[in-house]
Amino acid sequence: MTEIKSVIKLLLMEKMDIVLSVLFGFLTGIAAVGLFASSGYFITTAALLPPFYVLTIFVAMLKLFSVARAFSRYAERYYSHRATFTFLSNVRTYFYQRLEPLAPTLFQRYRSGDLLARIVGDVESLQHFFLRVWYPPILMVFVFFATIVFTLFFSMEIAFLLFIGVLLTGFIIPFLFLVRQKEKEAIVRDKRGELSTEATELLYGFVDLKLFQQLPKKERELLVLSEFVIQKQKQRGAEEAFSHSINHSVCLFISWCVIVIGVLLVTTSELDAVFLAMLVLVSLAVFENAVSMTEVPSYYEDSRKAAKRLSTIIDESPSVQIKRIKQGSFPTNKAPYIEWKQVTFSYPGEARPALKDINLLFPARSKTAIVGPSGSGKSTVLSLLLKMYEPNDGKILISGENVNVIEEEYLWKQINPVLQSNHLFYGTVQENIRLANEDVSDKEISDVLSVVNLPFSLETKVLEKGSNLSGGEKQRIAIARALIKGGKLWLLDEPTSSIDTLTERRIYHHLFHKYKDDTMIFVSHRLTGLEQMDQIVVLDRGQVVETGTFSELMKKKGYFYEMKQIEKSVF
Repeated sequence: MTEIKSVIKLLLMEKMDIVLSVLFGFLTGIAAVGLFASSGYFITTAALLPPFYVLTIFVAMLKLFSVARAFSRYAERYYSHRATFTFLSNVRTYFYQRLEPLAPTLFQRYRSGDLLARIVGDVESLQHFFLRVWYPPILMVFVFFATIVFTLFFSMEIAFLLFIGVLLTGFIIPFLFLVRQKEKEAIVRDKRGELSTEATELLYGFVDLKLFQQLPKKERELLVLSEFVIQKQKQRGAEEAFSHSINHSVCLFISWCVIVIGVLLVTTSELDAVFLAMLVLVSLAVFENAVSMTEVPSYYEDSRKAAKRLSTIIDESPSVQIKRIKQGSFPTNKAPYIEWKQVTFSYPGEARPALKDINLLFPARSKTAIVGPSGSGKSTVLSLLLKMYEPNDGKILISGENVNVIEEEYLWKQINPVLQSNHLFYGTVQENIRLANEDVSDKEISDVLSVVNLPFSLETKVLEKGSNLSGGEKQRIAIARALIKGGKLWLLDEPTSSIDTLTERRIYHHLFHKYKDDTMIFVSHRLTGLEQMDQIVVLDRGQVVETGTFSELMKKKGYFYEMKQIEKSVF
């Protein structure tokens, strides 16, 4: 229910449209009842040969109710759909605002296909919440209440019969089908999400599956899952059709009961015969509003599941919310210094700490290399500096300011990052580099392309994810982005791992000379070329085992020295 409450809050932001849609929906229902009631009374009265002016009045009433019904129906559709579309816009905006701060860590917790199914499919499912879940019960109650009050003036027995019909068709039958379908709905939604995930996985891994002759097997698995979802959806459709037919049958049965009881009341003179046809037609008209109640259970369960799946993504610890309201800053006109004080961090859901009791100092304008074996925590250091995560214990200070209170946008603006994975967008080389600085000129872009030794024109096409580029070309575009960004703090995670030695040397020479007054932190597996670093930090199993300059660490003949000897023997 918590998830539905949040959806209702977003829906109630459109109070005026909701009130107007309910009002005009009520007028539509009452106009339909009035039209059928006046028609029944007109038919019976006409058989008794009343004066001509009486017939004229009833003809005018029929036209009035018809016009009122048509106008109210149009207004009801207009305001209800406007409320729905605006509500859907509010859901998307709310969801995106909550999702945005979680973006850096999102793919570590969810598979891309699952995310796609939630962000697109589940958000779209909520469009039915107002029209199919919230609106029909309210409208039905109002119209039935007014109709039953009207019927009481003619027959208490028939009014009571209509009340029984309301309970059966509006609440009891839909509730029974809700209980019956609840478990099935959960299976269908989960399997639909799984199907989206597996289909995305197939597309991403198509080449590898083809190379290792596993594509037919994967396709068969996908087809089996697809058939399962299709069958479940067919069963759901059959259940809904069965529910609709049962509900409609009960409505007709109640109308037949009205006829029978009405005839008995006429024979005992408890009801004037002239009102019998009117009451029968009223029962037929009013139950039109109960037909839509058959869809409420399935749409309610669909909306509830969708809201729950969305909330599991955006419901984070309070620290995520704190980030959005706290502010902090550090000077942007000079290189920052960074201090780590007893920092411990574990990834969500993992007991093993990725970093443990880290104490470090990165002086302003210094060049620091972080080295160590795979899994030692090198990239985690950069993740914490980028505020992709927050430390479990300890503090990270940038120029004396706690990184936790610095807004992400402000922090990221001051950083020139080159990470292990750098996304390239579909477009041109120029567009992908200008992503870092929209004000940069074409000449400046050409200059940085020359620095990174990338012989591309500005209009060279880049396909999605840079699929038409080599690993080295992707890295050089990422480095070019960083070169034009203009921040004073450089975070470089294996920036030249796919680049040839000559180009690597050229890039580092440019960095160390042109940006000598900036603070730079390098993560590297390679131990060559570290002689020019101001300090080297050696990590192993999430802990600092050594720090110092290249010559100091070699003289110690400790962990770094052993790594260097192994590298020499291998290469």
